[in-house]
Amino acid sequence: MKEMVRLQGITKKFGNNLIIPHIDLTIADGEFITLLGPSGCGKTTLLRMIAGLEEPTSGQIFLDNEDVTTFAPYKRDVNMVFQNYALFPHMNVEENIRFGLLMKKVPKEKQNERIDQVLYLTQLEDFRARRPQQLSGGQQQRVAIARALVNNPKVLLLDEPLGALDYQLRKNLQLELKNLQRGLGLTFVYVTHDQEEALTMSDRIVVMNAGRIEQDSTPDNIYHNPSSRFVAQFIGESNFFDLDKENILAIRPEKLNICEEEEENFVHPLPEYYGTVVDVVFYGTIDKVFVRLDNSNQTVVAYQYFDDVKRWCPDERVGIWWYPQDAVGVKP
Repeated sequence: MKEMVRLQGITKKFGNNLIIPHIDLTIADGEFITLLGPSGCGKTTLLRMIAGLEEPTSGQIFLDNEDVTTFAPYKRDVNMVFQNYALFPHMNVEENIRFGLLMKKVPKEKQNERIDQVLYLTQLEDFRARRPQQLSGGQQQRVAIARALVNNPKVLLLDEPLGALDYQLRKNLQLELKNLQRGLGLTFVYVTHDQEEALTMSDRIVVMNAGRIEQDSTPDNIYHNPSSRFVAQFIGESNFFDLDKENILAIRPEKLNICEEEEENFVHPLPEYYGTVVDVVFYGTIDKVFVRLDNSNQTVVAYQYFDDVKRWCPDERVGIWWYPQDAVGVKP
């Protein structure tokens, strides 16, 4: 697959603070890649360096095999979409989208053709004459995306673009954005701290921690085979069982099973631990069952599906078990 972006030996300091110690990363043409991590892990700084809004302290940035490390932002064939939309309030939708084409002196006929195309793609055809303040948050975000797409960039950079929206709208726009990216075949580099967003939208996820890449893989592999304790607890929920200082087992709550303490004739593996149910929390499609393990302050959580044979209650004595293939060894 053709390479579109390559970061080679990238480091970044702000004063005496080393934000990114060293990163190498390659992004393929047409890939939807997400930089995921907690606040302050360096993901937005990395995105801004690709855009040319920040300079790396050392290393090189290649775009479509061209070294663009020292290029100004307007000389890079990338566009960026921000969380706060950054729309011009005195311009209507069409004028906001046209602005970049005017700056690039694109012929008027070509401008109109591209604007019509992106208005159709982003479902904004009926809103072209409205000002930003006359639009909902989701519509404003679509305008920001349309304005970025109209220049036909090689790479679209998105910095938490759905972060300011309510939950249901965010879910809807996740699907729209992924379908748009697929339809255009464009390279998307997406920054978020929302694990669910990353898992549902990405072809590939780069999990970052303290300026370093913890794991770089497909959503499926990162969820089911986390490489470290950090990844396992940052992406979804996990239970951890410390076998010794070097060996830790991570088990997802949906893979952790509960049985009665005095169960006879086990038809599953014998319980690894015993404990007491301390809480059961209703979550719509599941109950979360919290169990405090005997001789320990550790509490583990298991998901209880409503078609299970038994629903557990606080103070019940239980055993905890799992299938060997569902336990993943992770780095501390």
